[in-house]
Amino acid sequence: MTASGWEIWAVIVGLAIGTFLTRFSFLGLIGDRKLPPWVLRHLRYTPVAVLPALIAPLVLWPAATGGQTDPARLLAALTTLGVGLWTRNVILSILSGAAVLYGGLYLLG
Repeated sequence: MTASGWEIWAVIVGLAIGTFLTRFSFLGLIGDRKLPPWVLRHLRYTPVAVLPALIAPLVLWPAATGGQTDPARLLAALTTLGVGLWTRNVILSILSGAAVLYGGLYLLG
């Protein structure tokens, strides 16, 4: 089933309105108010929850392999996690994960 031009634009406009309302609820409605401590405590964990949610599909079901799990990507993810936990250095963990990924892709094909 193909969508016509107006259906595509209706979806785009609907998503734009939804995104705007989601952001406006925080910035426009309660942006100048003091938030309760329990809300601030939970908001601290947002980046920690979002980053793995963005990375996990790329590691477990990469488009480069047609959705098949790849040992090189798993090893690179585990290396990145291990170096990050060991050194507490974000740049070093990213660079070590990238080196293991490229080395693993080179060696494993």
